Amino acid sequence: MANPSSSEIWSVVHDERQSLVDDLKSLETNKWCTPSLCPGWDVHDVLAHLLDSAKTTRLSFLRRMVAAGLDFDRDNAVGITREKATAAEDTLSAFRAVCAHTTTPPAALATRLVEAFVHGEDIRRPLKIGRNYPPVHVAEALAYQVKTSVKIGGGKEPAQGWHLIATDAPFEHGAGPKVYGPAIALLLAVSGRPVGADELTGPGAHSFVTEASEES
Repeated sequence: MANPSSSEIWSVVHDERQSLVDDLKSLETNKWCTPSLCPGWDVHDVLAHLLDSAKTTRLSFLRRMVAAGLDFDRDNAVGITREKATAAEDTLSAFRAVCAHTTTPPAALATRLVEAFVHGEDIRRPLKIGRNYPPVHVAEALAYQVKTSVKIGGGKEPAQGWHLIATDAPFEHGAGPKVYGPAIALLLAVSGRPVGADELTGPGAHSFVTEASEES
């Protein structure tokens, strides 16, 4: 799989941000407190996190991590508190305003794809909003996740011991019992999110989903 250019990655990220805005602009007020797929965060929290991340520069990230004692979870919580408006509609308006930003923390640019796809589903799935993500770019995010430790937000450990094969994109990784499925389902699973019983197939599917959720 060829590595995408930075401009290509940002184009995808910007499209995903705008799509999320479009999906949420008519959301009923009482739906914003729906629990997301990200443990401990509701839909509004995830949007606030995406807003915070879109505004974060390399320098501000380093300053914030020092202030948080190098605790990623603490920094995320501070960021959500800072960006989460009283009215979710205001948070959404602020997110709309930064959709085209290209600021990023000091991490591989593929993390922007991971964030867009995984957090997009963190919000959409509980709200029963469908989205057809670009499979090739989801596979690029997945390729990054399976090489990156859970300690820094990846999915390397959950992916170990399995032969993961995307059915909609050129992605194949690892050795062991085979697990087939759309790239987005594999990405969510290695990222510690629940997936439907019918989304993954193969001799290792059931055990993979169970163990991935325990390791993430």
